[in-house]
Amino acid sequence: MCGIVGYVGPRECTDVLMSALSKLEYRGYDSAGIAVFDNGEIKVAKSKGRLKDLEEKMENTYKPSGHAGIGHTRWATHGEPSDINSHPHSGKRVTIVHNGIIENYKKLKDFLVSQGREFQSETDTEVVAQLLDYYYDGNPLDTIIKVMSEVRGSFALGIVFSDFRDVVYAVRRESPLIVGVGENESFIASDVPAILKYTKDYYLLEHDEIARLDMDGVKFYDKHKKEIIKEIKTADWDMDAAEKGGYEHFMLKEIYEQPTAIKTTISPRITDGLPNLEECGITPEKLREFNQIYVVACGTAMHAGLVGKYVIEKLARVPVTVDIASEFRYREPLVSDRDLVIVISQSGETADSLAAMRLAKELGAQTLAIVNAKGSSIAREADMLIYTHAGPEIAVASTKAYMVQIAVMYLLAFELALAVDAIDETECRRLTGLLQKTPDYIEEILKNKEDTQYIASSLITADSLLYIGRGLDYALSMEGSLKLKEISYIHSESYAAGELKHGTISLISDGMPVIAVATQKALFEKTVSNIKEVKARGAKVIMVCRDDYTPEKDVADYKFGLPDIDDIIMPMAAVVPLQLIAYYTSVLKGNDVDKPRNLAKSVTVE
Repeated sequence: MCGIVGYVGPRECTDVLMSALSKLEYRGYDSAGIAVFDNGEIKVAKSKGRLKDLEEKMENTYKPSGHAGIGHTRWATHGEPSDINSHPHSGKRVTIVHNGIIENYKKLKDFLVSQGREFQSETDTEVVAQLLDYYYDGNPLDTIIKVMSEVRGSFALGIVFSDFRDVVYAVRRESPLIVGVGENESFIASDVPAILKYTKDYYLLEHDEIARLDMDGVKFYDKHKKEIIKEIKTADWDMDAAEKGGYEHFMLKEIYEQPTAIKTTISPRITDGLPNLEECGITPEKLREFNQIYVVACGTAMHAGLVGKYVIEKLARVPVTVDIASEFRYREPLVSDRDLVIVISQSGETADSLAAMRLAKELGAQTLAIVNAKGSSIAREADMLIYTHAGPEIAVASTKAYMVQIAVMYLLAFELALAVDAIDETECRRLTGLLQKTPDYIEEILKNKEDTQYIASSLITADSLLYIGRGLDYALSMEGSLKLKEISYIHSESYAAGELKHGTISLISDGMPVIAVATQKALFEKTVSNIKEVKARGAKVIMVCRDDYTPEKDVADYKFGLPDIDDIIMPMAAVVPLQLIAYYTSVLKGNDVDKPRNLAKSVTVE
């Protein structure tokens, strides 16, 4: 969602803000702006569009210059993308940037209008700016605390007061915000990559905490004005991890990073050939306590959960329910203190997933978080925690984060199956060994990128297509379809292959592309029968299957071949060509692969 940055220090502030914002572009945005103390006055520059549009605007008008300020990339929630609705927003003496949603903004706005306040934008953010200005009595800390008590919703705010030169305030509730510290300089940011160019040291701002940044350093306060001493953290990422490294796009780089990400994630969790999740708070004794498992996630993370469901139920014979987080919260789930709720989130800040986890805890369930971002809200609040160690994932369309989420679900499934005596130690070692070999299989598949480029070239003129599969292949089809629609903007849907004849097959028309995933030996013949049904109705079929199968003309027009891998582990290999097909289709259509329209990497609002 929206990205926030702020800076106080000896460098040219505008340059720092623009550089930091460029590292948050992956979050998704439609406008950008900065506010800088320039010769004692707060000068604002903002523009609809990308950062380059803001840069051009400043070159043609005025570029603020100073040593303290705030910046923002906006993902529209209230009001259309426009120069006026762009952040920063100001009252007479207060200027702010904001990530989140102010739930009671309408009531607050009505009150402010009744007091003679006039509004320029349609945003909820300007309401907070005007409210701060309304209550401002010369004491920034008192004013911020007063406004915090009246505002409902989620927010991370960067705030500057016109009469407190070169001072930046920050406060958060729900929405993520960190405070970075370097040599004689300090920063605020929505995420670590924004500050890596300048420092790896940072503080996590907790709920309803306030930070004050000035030329002397940083101080922290709680909502009672009591000063807080916080523990400094050090990022384990480096600048190289957050750069393209010679690849055309971050997405392609991250696809090629998947073998290393898998090794980094699973190797520390395997002891003597067996899964060992004790460092994550998970023991065989604890696993035996659970009657059933719920997996709660959104988007790609939910698809990783679906793969986990198939594997856990097949191996451990423990029932698993997979829920979209936004639905789980409102369907009054039948969760008890004998259940495990697994929450999967790359960012660890996904608003619906965080709220679902809190609900599960209220209902007495044990919670396990599978996240990539250290120190994130979901990571801090879960009872048990598995970090995925994927490193920064910059492209909005997730690839390596999905891959390591699946890898973790496999480790959990293997250990659970062994703990409940559904498999013996020999079988558990065999399965774990298969998982350890998957990076080699993926590297082999990545050598065949030309095949996926050819497939992509046949899809760029399509108006719509289908992905089909059975069992684990159906879960893969859902992820493949999502990747394609996310970045190519081609309408795409996934269906269980056996369900086609119950209505969906009516969509098949002459020349319509159908990507059929058929990797599961036990279901292969039935899937082929379903493929023949769509082929007979004029579909152009692209089949993803094992190398040793050669489809007849009445089955498929083109095949992408995969190594002969055990069925249970095949999803980790089979998803790679689906990722590459989506990537190259987007490239050939000339789209902005890493920053697809309307999407955000970290969805911090409901």
